[in-house]
Amino acid sequence: MSGKKALVLGGTGAMGVYLVPELASLGYDVQVVSLDDVVSDHPGISYVKADAKNIDYLTELLKKRFDVIVDFMLYSTEQFRERHDLLLRNTDHYIFLSSYRVYDGGDVPITENSPRLLDASPNQEFLATEDYSLTKARQEDIVQSSGYDNWTIVRPAITYSKRRFQLVTLEAHIVVARALKGLPVVLPREALSVQATMSWAGDVAKLFSGLILNPAAYQERFTLATAEHRTWGEIAEYYKEIIGLEYLPADTEDYLQIMGGSAGAGYQLAYDRLFERVVDNSKVLQVTGLKQAGFMPLRSGLKKELSALPKDTAWRDAGAIWDRMDEYAKRVL
Repeated sequence: MSGKKALVLGGTGAMGVYLVPELASLGYDVQVVSLDDVVSDHPGISYVKADAKNIDYLTELLKKRFDVIVDFMLYSTEQFRERHDLLLRNTDHYIFLSSYRVYDGGDVPITENSPRLLDASPNQEFLATEDYSLTKARQEDIVQSSGYDNWTIVRPAITYSKRRFQLVTLEAHIVVARALKGLPVVLPREALSVQATMSWAGDVAKLFSGLILNPAAYQERFTLATAEHRTWGEIAEYYKEIIGLEYLPADTEDYLQIMGGSAGAGYQLAYDRLFERVVDNSKVLQVTGLKQAGFMPLRSGLKKELSALPKDTAWRDAGAIWDRMDEYAKRVL
C-alpha cells in the first residue's frame, strides 16, 4: 500500500482521529483538511487548516489527485450537489459518510437493505425538513445517480471517541461535564428500555480502512457498527459506574423542553433514539474480513476513553440546557 495518497476531509473529529493514524500505519500518505489547528507528529500525516467547503480551495486541492478521499464534511444538499462531481472525478475511491440514522425503525436488526426514512416515512412535515437523516439520504441518492462507479457509502452508527460521548441525544459537554461536577442529567424515561448501538471509533477506523480501495466495496453501502447493543438504561449505568453519572428519568415532553423544544431535537429522539437500533453488521465484516469477536465491548471502550480524558478538558458551553436541567432537578429531588 506504500505510496498511496489519502485525503481526509474534516478528519479531526470522532472517527477521523482514529482513522487518520490507521491509514498512516497502512502506508498511506495522509493529508487532513479541517478547521482545527493540529500539528502532526507522524511523517506520513499532514494537517491543513482550511475550509474544505470552499469550492475554489477544493478545486485547487484536488489537482493533486488522491487515491482515496474520505469525506466527513457536513454539507447541505445543494452544497453537495455542487461538489460531488468534483470529488468523484478526482479520486480512485470516494468514501461518502452517511449515517445509520437514514434507516427507519421498522427492521430489527438493521441491514443495508432496511427502508430509509426518506422513502418510508408518512410524516410530510418531517420529510419537508433538512433533518440530518433526510439530508444524508438525499446525498446518498446524488452519489448513486452520479454515473460514477468509484464510490462507497458508509453509514456509521453512534460512534464514541476521545471527546465524543453520547447518551440518548445528549453529548459529552452535558453527560461527562455534568457527571464530573456531581450534577445529574435528565433522560427521557421512554428511551431507557430502547436498544441502542454505540461503536468504538477505533473499531470503526478498521472497518473504514478495510473498505478503502477494496474492489468488493465499490458501489455498495455499509453500516459501520458493532453488533453489540444495549438499552439506553444500561448505557446510563455504564456512565454511572465509570464516572459517577446520576440521571433523572423524565417524561418525553419535559425532556424536549429541557433540550430547547426545537423540532430537530424532537426528530432526533423520535426518529432515531426511540427506534430499536440493533445492527446486523455481517455485510461489512464479510467484505473487510474483520470479526465481531475482535471489537471493543461497550463498557470497556467507554472506560478506556473516559479514563484517558485530560483533567483540564474544556467543554463547549451548554448553559441554557444546564440551567433547565438544574431547575428540573430542584423540582423532582
